[in-house]
Amino acid sequence: MKPEKVTKSPVFPLGHRWQFEKRKDGYESDVTAMVRRMLEDDAIQEDQRAAWERWRNDPTPLNKP
Repeated sequence: MKPEKVTKSPVFPLGHRWQFEKRKDGYESDVTAMVRRMLEDDAIQEDQRAAWERWRNDPTPLNKP
């Protein structure tokens, strides 16, 4: 991926607290609930999609003997 195509990761204010609610229909840890809530944010979702595409399309592991 070319450097000009790399998206800038979102920056949140210091001390930002994610408001999340655990699912009621079964066990869910605090961390899972928080990550699920974070992925609802469009900026984070786009950043993670771009990171996944970079990782998935990275040819370097294929060149190792």
